[in-house]
Amino acid sequence: MKKTLLIIGLLVAGAFSVNAQSISENAIGLRFSGGNGVGGEISYQRGLGDNNRLEVDLGLANEFSDFKATGLYQWVWNLEDRFNWYAGVGGGLVSASGASIFGAGVVGIEYDFNAPILLSLDYRPEVGISGNLSGVNSDISLAVRYQF
Repeated sequence: MKKTLLIIGLLVAGAFSVNAQSISENAIGLRFSGGNGVGGEISYQRGLGDNNRLEVDLGLANEFSDFKATGLYQWVWNLEDRFNWYAGVGGGLVSASGASIFGAGVVGIEYDFNAPILLSLDYRPEVGISGNLSGVNSDISLAVRYQF
């Protein structure tokens, strides 16, 4: 039993050390979304550590008719070589028939090219908290960012 626990402990420790990686300190670009939140956003990411970051998006949503601002805290894990996956939580404001507040989550995958380009695909569910938003709105997006 002790050997089994030791082996499991070593495997878990190895998995965490293998997944340790460094993310870009800054990245800025465009995020194009579909689903309920069709629109485009200017997206900025700021690295807060080796595997977490803050993302701030400003743009137009709901078929380009509403202004939208979103902030997300994200955790990033390495999948393989230059592929990462990430998940996060946050919220924002949207001008859907007046100001509305929403909570948001995100899960996605990204590829870090040898050049300073980051390409990502993610899913973001959003839940209306106040204002004219109700229920869950979802969007799937493609983002291209320049890293510096």
